[in-house]
Amino acid sequence: KEFFIDEKEFFDPDYDFDFTNLSDSADCMRGNETYERPKGWYRMALKVKGKYPEGDAWLGTNGWRSNSVPGEWPVSYHGTGLEGERGIISSHYKAGDGQVYGRGIYSTPELHEAEKYSKTFTSGSTGKTYTVIMQNRINPKKRQICDKYWLIPVPEGTSADEEKRIVESSIRPYGVLIKE
Repeated sequence: KEFFIDEKEFFDPDYDFDFTNLSDSADCMRGNETYERPKGWYRMALKVKGKYPEGDAWLGTNGWRSNSVPGEWPVSYHGTGLEGERGIISSHYKAGDGQVYGRGIYSTPELHEAEKYSKTFTSGSTGKTYTVIMQNRINPKKRQICDKYWLIPVPEGTSADEEKRIVESSIRPYGVLIKE
């Protein structure tokens, strides 16, 4: 109810993961990039298996592992608020107006950097305040590396259909991270 979306339609609890008490410091790779595991966060998995026509290789294999597998995309994080998350989950990312490195979708492999852009919400049922971040996979062939950010460029004047095509082939949310 608090997400204002149909949880059964969009979430896949079989792939949820509780990172809140994670204490290991094992190095992990995803898509041949360092994967900063979201220690201190709880991930609610999105239904993405079989969603894209070219298959699920972009997700890698399920379960803990330290190394990347062929075809897997690196992990990135995107700080936003509850309303932004709802739009991303129910549709796809949408490019904002021109930003520092150009118009497009911004994410980062650094969780603490994404947290700077997150907004909090207060649960109507528990009264607790939470921070939310999107956990994504990003196509390494389509991103531009801009300092500590990864940009998926979406040129000004791009049609809505073309923007959706660019975005869905470049950055895919697969989890909502929450932290009290």
